[in-house]
Amino acid sequence: MAEFKHIVRVGNTDLKGDKAILFSMRKIKGVGIALSNAILSTTGIDKTKKAGDLSDKEVLELTKALEQVASLPSWLLNRRKDVETGEDTHLLQADLDFTKDNDIKRMKKCKSYKGLRHQWRLPVRGQKTKSNFRRNKGKGVAKKKQPGRK
Repeated sequence: MAEFKHIVRVGNTDLKGDKAILFSMRKIKGVGIALSNAILSTTGIDKTKKAGDLSDKEVLELTKALEQVASLPSWLLNRRKDVETGEDTHLLQADLDFTKDNDIKRMKKCKSYKGLRHQWRLPVRGQKTKSNFRRNKGKGVAKKKQPGRK
């Protein structure tokens, strides 16, 4: 049996070796429990196995499976029917951030309702605004005492 590794590198992300691989894979941006479960099922790796106990071969299998996520059912993917290409894809890490920023810029440019809410820095998904979403909340500055006054 290979020695225990405290940090395992899967998909350009360091995972803690003392957690089960099913939960440890959630550290990879764009991977949740459902996707992690599906990837582990397709690769045949035990879900309860600690990440630090994975062999180098299993780590390579996981990395390859993360690159080929589009072969899984479309309801597991995080980018279905992309605006530009119309394809179902799954984005991870920096690609996810980049695409999200571009989507928000596109909404602002076409002045959709959601785009305008983003532009005004208001909640986009229908939350109430009376008490939350205040920009200066918690940053109140105490009044200074003026010299000569009681």
